[in-house]
Amino acid sequence: MPKLSPLTNKLIKEYSRSEKKTSGKEDVIGVDEITVRVASFYEKIRGIIDWKGEHLLKRNAIERIIKRRIVSSITLGEKISSIPAKPLVTDLIRSGHFENNKIQLSRISEVQEALDKYVYIINNLSLAKDQQSFSFYYWLSSVAACEIEEILSRSTKERALISYMYNSMKEAVETDGEISEKEKNILFYIAVQKALFDLDPPIISYHILKYEYKNWENPSKEDLKKITKTILYTKKRIDFFLEHPFLKKFYQLCRVYNTPYLLIGDVLKEDPKKGEEILSDPQKAEKEIEKHYEKRAKSMKGRLSRAAIYATLSIFITNVAALLVVEIPFSHYINIGEFTLLVVAIDVLLPTFLMVFLVVTISPPPERNKRKVVFETMKTLYQSEEIEKHKIKTPKSKKTFLYYLVSLLYMISFLVSVGVIVWLLSLINFPLLSYFIFIIFLSLIAFAGTKIRERAKELHMIEEKEGFVHVIMDIFALPMLQLGKWLTIRWKKYNIIAVFFSALIDMPFNLFIEFLDQWRKFLREKKEEIY
Repeated sequence: MPKLSPLTNKLIKEYSRSEKKTSGKEDVIGVDEITVRVASFYEKIRGIIDWKGEHLLKRNAIERIIKRRIVSSITLGEKISSIPAKPLVTDLIRSGHFENNKIQLSRISEVQEALDKYVYIINNLSLAKDQQSFSFYYWLSSVAACEIEEILSRSTKERALISYMYNSMKEAVETDGEISEKEKNILFYIAVQKALFDLDPPIISYHILKYEYKNWENPSKEDLKKITKTILYTKKRIDFFLEHPFLKKFYQLCRVYNTPYLLIGDVLKEDPKKGEEILSDPQKAEKEIEKHYEKRAKSMKGRLSRAAIYATLSIFITNVAALLVVEIPFSHYINIGEFTLLVVAIDVLLPTFLMVFLVVTISPPPERNKRKVVFETMKTLYQSEEIEKHKIKTPKSKKTFLYYLVSLLYMISFLVSVGVIVWLLSLINFPLLSYFIFIIFLSLIAFAGTKIRERAKELHMIEEKEGFVHVIMDIFALPMLQLGKWLTIRWKKYNIIAVFFSALIDMPFNLFIEFLDQWRKFLREKKEEIY
């Protein structure tokens, strides 16, 4: 009978360790249930407005609170006073991001130490008040939010699975010598995180900071001084790797081979001890892997639908706002085109129907894909003398005449795509400004939908052949998707409605929640006096 590999045994131990409960009953943080319901509803609205993935909503809420305090102090030219941890944690529980009466009271001191570290770094950095410095403060706020989320909800299993995939495949990955071994390892480590859990730059930056500074989580005074002196240089290095032109090659490899690791994690997640017993027996392991494969395939549709709803609602709300505030007034002023019921329906609903179409037409992986996944998972679990090598050919930077010719054809296909859309809209007398806004929202939805379809391939390990129709469609669709990608990056950076919520609604709402909480406490005290 084959034996589990040393790395698999190590993973099982990490999962078992994370299941151990602390002895004794610890005090926990509790808030009023009524305020939790009210604040949770508001956070759901914020989630739609901010257009973040489900796995980022919790961290985004932490980030907003920290940024509000840091940016306001820096704008006023003041040093940042200590950011109190208890109100921050209480707000997060009220908002429904963490369970009520579940977080130990002792975690507040850990959060406070982490916040004090970031406040020290910011207060002791000498940066001019320009766009670059604010960009750094925003980045550091995002990293701080990652660390606080880590303290409040330990991701031990997630980190263990990342380490498992990284160490299992690291030696098997070969490059053609264009980059050093250290660069290869860092790029592969980033790609593993993105492929397994779709982690974004802030959380990856946080993991790299912990790698670069061994005492990042518990620094001494001397460590803090050293971190403050070198953190700007470290950020530049992190940005270099996150924007590295070879990263996408590593990511493509990891996206193909991430499925076996996700399924192994699923088997161990509920009960590591029972999971070890199952995985030690190849026959039981094969059946369990097949079961979790089917379970993931079924749950995927729901996760993708929720992602589509969040993305579509965010763009839909902004589209309606643009229609009422910009398009209709502009059309009356210029008097070119007319807002009929048909024009409004096409302007607002067509991008939405495009998203629905892109999600509904996602097809499940074929049966032969399951056989391939089970085979690769069994190879990963058990010791093997043979190591399958994965050669990564790094892209050449030399640009030939043919490259420029293809780029020109790509630009022409974009102009043709836009031209066809404009021509079709002109047939129904579309208003002048609405041409541009319609194309913007159409490209945003097309890109978001394509990203969701890409996430649907998380179980795919076999390459799907594309027909002639797909090739023709790509020629005209890819330029629009590229525009959508470019706009999406700026959308997340300059989401006007999100800024409006933060500036005019967040603070009054937080004051209202605080008042509601105090009022509920007051009523409870009065009831106690009566009874």
